[in-house]
Amino acid sequence: MASMQTSTPPVLIACSHGTSSAEGQAAVNRLRDEMRALRPELDIREAYVDVQEPDLPGVVASLPDGPAVIVPLLLSVGYHVKVDIAEAVQSRPDTYAAAPLGPDPRLAALLQQRLEEAEVGPGDAVVLAAAGSSDACASVDVGELAEQLAALRSGHIVVGYGASARPSVPEAVAQAGEAAAIASYLLAPGYFHDQLAKAGAPVVSAPLLPSKAVAEIALARYDDAAARLQAPDPARDCGRPCRQLVTVCARP
Repeated sequence: MASMQTSTPPVLIACSHGTSSAEGQAAVNRLRDEMRALRPELDIREAYVDVQEPDLPGVVASLPDGPAVIVPLLLSVGYHVKVDIAEAVQSRPDTYAAAPLGPDPRLAALLQQRLEEAEVGPGDAVVLAAAGSSDACASVDVGELAEQLAALRSGHIVVGYGASARPSVPEAVAQAGEAAAIASYLLAPGYFHDQLAKAGAPVVSAPLLPSKAVAEIALARYDDAAARLQAPDPARDCGRPCRQLVTVCARP
C-alpha cells in the first residue's frame, strides 16, 4: 500500500453500537462532543452498527474524497468490528479502521474509580461484567482488561458476560460469592446495564461514561491509525492476531 500524504486530517467516524436507551444515546453523544472539544480541527462524524441511525455503511458512502478512519466506540474486538466495520472499510478506498477502545489501562483505572464511587473496597470481590460476544477475541480483550484491573485491586476478580459467552454475569456472581460487587464494563446505560441489577450482586457500579478519559482514548486510537497511514510500510506495526483483520496494518 502506498503511503498517504495529505495536509487535511482524515475524517474521523466515531462509530458506536447504538441503543434504544435515551440516557445511553445522550452519553454517547456527549462523548462525541468531548472529542470535538478536544480536537476542534477534526471532522468527526457519528455512525452506528445497530439500532440507531445514521448507519455506518451510509455514512461511509456519503464521505467526500479523501482518507477516513473509523474509530470503534466499542470496548473490544468482536463481530461488529471484524464484520460490520471491516466491510465498511472495504467498501470505500482510503477508509481505515482504528482499534477499539479496550483493553486499555485507562479504562481499568476508570473502572476502579467507578467501584470506589460505589463504595466497593479494594479487597472486595468483583465481577467484571462485559457485554459478551461469540467471537473469542472479545474474551481475550476482556481478560486483558481484567488483568489491568487486578493490578489496581487486591480482591478476587471474576469475568462474566451479558450474552454470547460464559460464564454469564449471574454465574460469575455465584462463583465470586453473593457479596461480590459488579463492575459494569459497559460504555453507557442501556439494556445490558439494566440486566446487571438482576444478577444477584448487592452493588453495581455505574457505566464508564461520562468520562473525558474515554474521549482521550478514542482520539488516541484515531491518531495511531492516522500515523500508520503516513508510514512507508504500515504493515510493520501489526498488532495482535485478533486485531490484524481490522486495523490499518492489515489493509491490502
